[in-house]
Amino acid sequence: MGMTMTQKILAAHAGLEQVTAGQLIEADLDLVLGNDITSPVAIKEMEKFNTQSVFDKDKIALVPDHFVPNKDIKSAEHCKCVRNFARKNEITNYFEVGEMGIEHALLPEKGLTVPGDVIIGADSHTCTYGAVGAFSTGIGSTDMAAGMATGKAWFKVPSAIRFILTGKPAEWISGKDIILHIIGMIGVDGALYKSMEFTGDGIAELSMDDRFTIANMAIEAGAKNGIFPVDDKTKAYLEEHTKRSYKVYEADEDAVYDETYTIDLSRLKPTVAFPHLPENTKTLDQVGDIVIDQVVIGSCTNGRIDDMRIAAKVLKGRHVAQGIRCIIIPATQAVYLQAMEEGLLKTFIEAGAIVSTPTCGPCLGGYMGILAEGERCVSTTNRNFVGRMGHVNSEIYLASPAVAAASAVTGRISCPCQLK
Repeated sequence: MGMTMTQKILAAHAGLEQVTAGQLIEADLDLVLGNDITSPVAIKEMEKFNTQSVFDKDKIALVPDHFVPNKDIKSAEHCKCVRNFARKNEITNYFEVGEMGIEHALLPEKGLTVPGDVIIGADSHTCTYGAVGAFSTGIGSTDMAAGMATGKAWFKVPSAIRFILTGKPAEWISGKDIILHIIGMIGVDGALYKSMEFTGDGIAELSMDDRFTIANMAIEAGAKNGIFPVDDKTKAYLEEHTKRSYKVYEADEDAVYDETYTIDLSRLKPTVAFPHLPENTKTLDQVGDIVIDQVVIGSCTNGRIDDMRIAAKVLKGRHVAQGIRCIIIPATQAVYLQAMEEGLLKTFIEAGAIVSTPTCGPCLGGYMGILAEGERCVSTTNRNFVGRMGHVNSEIYLASPAVAAASAVTGRISCPCQLK
């Protein structure tokens, strides 16, 4: 019986020739990730183990990003805990303020994620790295502690769903629209503990930033991971960002999939997820007149340079509507710098938006954009659960950077094609 991409990667890291869906395995890890919220819990758990150090100081990444720069005393204490642990264990990939960024944008940028890797992270959106052909998945802080100590983790081998992407997306259609369309189609548990494997000639039409966005939100369909094949665009990205060697895995022709979906990208429309689930999707022509209070453009889903460029293209020569708060957050220092050099930050400020240093901030209701009772926000983040960005009676509408920027201009959910 043939294996999927994910199954081949897991088999190799478990030292096995073959694995099947549902099989329990122990696999070697290439990278263990934690942030300022999840790492302190893992560090305290690791202190209970009969070990004095991490398994490999080069294979752990600690990224303070959720409440950084620190918003209060508690967040400062969390970061101090992580900082002290990194110093004690001489962690190579610890990213202090000035070097940091949102973890799932930063690690690929730094060349720490490559095809064929097995990566775990104490953050649910660790599945982002499937965009470069790695197996990556979120785990709990206790599993992170075990991973840091032993360099191994237990997995149940997932079955898979295949998504065949064909055609070329129309203008203003991005990876965010594609993944929202898919989640709307299969539901938030439609890929529960399964691998979402993307194939088809349409992948060549997607930028790497589009692929990161799609893989990032695989967890919003309940998936264990999302993964893309390694093509020329992937290799060009890796050539620019890393010197690490890597191994490319391809699914067997007779690989078994629970389901197969074919999606014609040319037929997709700008898509918005209404409160309070990512599956509650509508295309722009179905939205109606939804007046908003705030727009957030950023996060590990849509804070990369392509996202900044799209937002700037929409906002250029226009102004944020009276009374609307538009918050733009480049995902990393490198994205921030590039946006500055390209004049994008000037465009944002002239349009009446504010630009933040890299942080997860408002995405999880942390800071830098908390919603009050009854307020509505169009956000390029990945979740719109009740109370996710503030008050339990606020509303979050998930959308692409293009739709978010256009909505900031009009003060209601809009598409750039509707702007004069």
